[in-house]
Amino acid sequence: MPYRIPSPKGAPTSRAKPLHRRALVWAGAMLLALAAGWGVWFWGGRQAQVASHEPLVCPMPAPPTGAPNPQPGMVWVPGGRFELGDNVYPEEGPPQSVQVSGFWMDRTEVTNDDFAAFVQATGYITEAEKPLAALQNPSLPALMQQPGAVVFVMPNDVRGHGDVTQWWRYTPGANWRHPGGPATNILGKGAFPVVAVTVADARAYARWKGRDLPSEAQWEWAARAARPSPPPQHEQPREANTWQGVFPVVNLAEDGFLGLAPVGCYPANALGLFDMIGNVWELTADAWTPHPRTAEAGNASDALPQSLRPGQVPQQVIKGGSFLCAPNYCMRYRAGARQPQDADLATSHLGFRTILKGPP
Repeated sequence: MPYRIPSPKGAPTSRAKPLHRRALVWAGAMLLALAAGWGVWFWGGRQAQVASHEPLVCPMPAPPTGAPNPQPGMVWVPGGRFELGDNVYPEEGPPQSVQVSGFWMDRTEVTNDDFAAFVQATGYITEAEKPLAALQNPSLPALMQQPGAVVFVMPNDVRGHGDVTQWWRYTPGANWRHPGGPATNILGKGAFPVVAVTVADARAYARWKGRDLPSEAQWEWAARAARPSPPPQHEQPREANTWQGVFPVVNLAEDGFLGLAPVGCYPANALGLFDMIGNVWELTADAWTPHPRTAEAGNASDALPQSLRPGQVPQQVIKGGSFLCAPNYCMRYRAGARQPQDADLATSHLGFRTILKGPP
């Protein structure tokens, strides 16, 4: 039996230690609360400072003088053969040898101004602006049958990365005009990439322009600047709009933007294409097909974030990563990265650009 020092007469005995422990627990809780409050104040203040200096338009260099250009705003991507894919996540490999013919590509992502011109000329209504048919989507909750889109909302804390609903929310009223929900708008943001569009919306725009969406191979070849050799490293790019800090709770915004950036704020690649990596994911013309290694690995870790909706839905290949890709999550700020996207689900970090086939 352990030896116990006698207590003075009238002094508490059995209650002394529990009270002491309670005091320690209380003090620890107060310190954590103060630290959390300081963190919210510090990061909130930093984010407000960054946001106040974010430009609404970034000046872009003019195309080279004398360069052939069938339509303004496009650059020529010469053809070639390369190894499609990468080896960071299972769904990216094994690399496959593919041949790509030359084509023209938009030098930037399609902007709000570009898309607004299309809507004004055609009266087009995007999928996010229309309710889903309840009979065709009986498993969806009533909220997700309303017109809307999925919006990123930065949480105060998270419990692992397995549940994407901690930072993604289906928001009725969110669409390309109101990308963050009904209380937001794109006034003054005509130079920003259009978001909250689906592959059907992107294809409608491309047809109006007499163009197409790029295939996965065309997109990756252009992102590589038509170079057969893959990039020598997979580090987070310094000159692209990605997430600096710990996703999704600490955004250092070292690249100058908390969220989306106007097109062309970062240097173009060797072909003259802007924002092929980061800023927004970009839709391709290809339906999602898992590579062989994906099934073998069981989509472990955060390789393929889960859909917000139950059941099987058609999916599309998207490329390039976005402003939400960070070293601790996603890591898809690479030409060879790929990810599936529900074909009819609009999100606040997904846009597109078009291509034009034909001779230079």
